[in-house]
Amino acid sequence: MAHEEDALEHERASWKPSPGLAVAVPDPVQNPGLPPHRERITDKDPAAMKRAVRTVYTLFYLSLAGSIWAIAAYMLFPIESGSLIDIRHNNLFVGLGIALALFALGIGAIHWSKAVMSDKEFIEPRHATRGRDTTREGAVEVFRAANDESGFGRRTAIRGSLIAALVASILPGITLFRGLAPESSPENPIAGDPVALLSHTMWKKGERLAHDPSGEPIRAADLTLGSAVHVIPASLADVSHHDGYLEEKAKAIVLLMRLLPEQLPAEHNKLEWSYDGIVAYSKVCTHVGCPVALYEQQTHHLLCPCHQSQFDVSRSAEVIFGPAARPLPQLPITVDAEGYLVAQSDFHEPVGPSFWERH
Repeated sequence: MAHEEDALEHERASWKPSPGLAVAVPDPVQNPGLPPHRERITDKDPAAMKRAVRTVYTLFYLSLAGSIWAIAAYMLFPIESGSLIDIRHNNLFVGLGIALALFALGIGAIHWSKAVMSDKEFIEPRHATRGRDTTREGAVEVFRAANDESGFGRRTAIRGSLIAALVASILPGITLFRGLAPESSPENPIAGDPVALLSHTMWKKGERLAHDPSGEPIRAADLTLGSAVHVIPASLADVSHHDGYLEEKAKAIVLLMRLLPEQLPAEHNKLEWSYDGIVAYSKVCTHVGCPVALYEQQTHHLLCPCHQSQFDVSRSAEVIFGPAARPLPQLPITVDAEGYLVAQSDFHEPVGPSFWERH
């Protein structure tokens, strides 16, 4: 019973130093105690307290205004033109808005704690962590007292302005994410449509197949049996890096292989899309988009090195192992009058991970 009545008995025991660590000194340091309490001007003058409260919520509303300005500046000073001066203006005014929002929010919080919240000194002795109900109730009481002393619950102007400023402070960052997505324009009407961008590549009827990266066109007669060639559209050489060279190449890369014609059974292949045993498949894995570049010529299997998906080239590149959900898209090919391999059309389905076809 005595143990139950003394809720701090086990805590007092934890305060005792270990006999093996205690050191007795002849002149121990004396506890100087707390210095005399100095009242603030806001504690003495109710008018000063009102001014401090007004200052705090004014700063919070100023932070709110800064966040709103950052969002407005992002729209008023667009960067789509690519002009250096437009980018500088955008960075300047958006940055000023965010800086004002965060600076006013921080200063308001500091002034609130310094001038408005309760100003009392107290000693909180260190003790062991407890799990008793009395301590839990004490913790709840601490939060209740903190609410009363800070005035958060009853000072509605400060509470409302703080919540509004905090919510608004994250909006500029969310708004800036919009700049990561391209926008459509009269010159490029599908620039802002990811479905259209990922559903079409540079391949078109008559487009010559070329070696990657040299860009040299490929003759059908030059391909040896069992070969695997990395291929890009010949016209890719005319695309600059500023105009999306890497993006176009990433969608259009192809792996070209030559088998014996009898190794492509008609019941499993679109023979009209191949030429004399030569087939072309997208190099982008249908799992998560890794490059499928490992070809096993004896089994006619393509292997993705990232997650070990395997595709059977002799059966329309169907999946025979691994997490890929669908076969590699096939590029229809033929030869032109000069014997060079050319595309019959673009891919008939989206390249890359399977989720792109589920739009």
